[in-house]
Amino acid sequence: MVSPGKPSPRSAVKPLSNEQVAKLARMHNLVNPMRNHPTGPRKDNIAEINAQNPKATQRLLDACAAVVRSRCKVKAWGLERVPEDGVFITACTHVTLFDVFIPMVALFYQGRRPRYMAKAEMASWPIIGKWFQLVGMQPVPRRKGEALAIESESIRILTSGRPLTIWPEGTLTRDPKKWPMSLKPGMAYIALETCRKLGRQVPIYPAATWGAASINQWWPWPRKNVVMGFGEAIDYADLIEDMDSWEGEPPKTAVHELTRRVRERLEEIESEIRGEQPPAEGYWDYRTMKRVPRD
Repeated sequence: MVSPGKPSPRSAVKPLSNEQVAKLARMHNLVNPMRNHPTGPRKDNIAEINAQNPKATQRLLDACAAVVRSRCKVKAWGLERVPEDGVFITACTHVTLFDVFIPMVALFYQGRRPRYMAKAEMASWPIIGKWFQLVGMQPVPRRKGEALAIESESIRILTSGRPLTIWPEGTLTRDPKKWPMSLKPGMAYIALETCRKLGRQVPIYPAATWGAASINQWWPWPRKNVVMGFGEAIDYADLIEDMDSWEGEPPKTAVHELTRRVRERLEEIESEIRGEQPPAEGYWDYRTMKRVPRD
């Protein structure tokens, strides 16, 4: 199944300037997420590491980091928020195929081994497909009728104690200016249902990455700036206050509201990285392929 619409070309955006990165460095503690423990000494989750092809994963992780470093100058802030243990969800922006590796590698170098939701076709890709399988990809068949099975497996992953990383837009953003577009509701449903099963709020961390959109895959020099902001956990305690009384699935109003909070937080972080304001007329809606007013 082919996703409708096409991502806008690299010419649609300007590279992230050195001046903007310097401005971000004055506001945040920028670190290099492509090395082990970028935020300082911390305790690795050995159980997760040993459960997921530790030697092969480490070799592939280091190789991936080397490729990223060769093609861009990457920085990040907020990675000290990554918990040393326990379940959590990371909700990431999806601007290019390249920038998905930034949060993946960063969280691995922080000593965690989250599972990843990725389109099932990637499992058959040369090299990359093997890498995804080794590091714990959760295949997502992009066909109608598969949503319930995908959500159930994701909830099982979380309730078993493993964190989960999701790109909730479902595909590359179709926004012509590459801002976060509308999100799929599955991420919010997974979070709310997991909260009900665990009896507590599961942290959702928004992670926005910007800068890779201007990288030429065939001629990456000079290396472009890429920055990831790993934001504070989104508070949605008010949406699960009455979860013991839910009948059947989580209420659609709660799913919609949590989806809105995550999308707006991703937009805020990306706006800070870019040093720009998102379009005032609204965000890009994937279903209608046009801008709609913010809620």
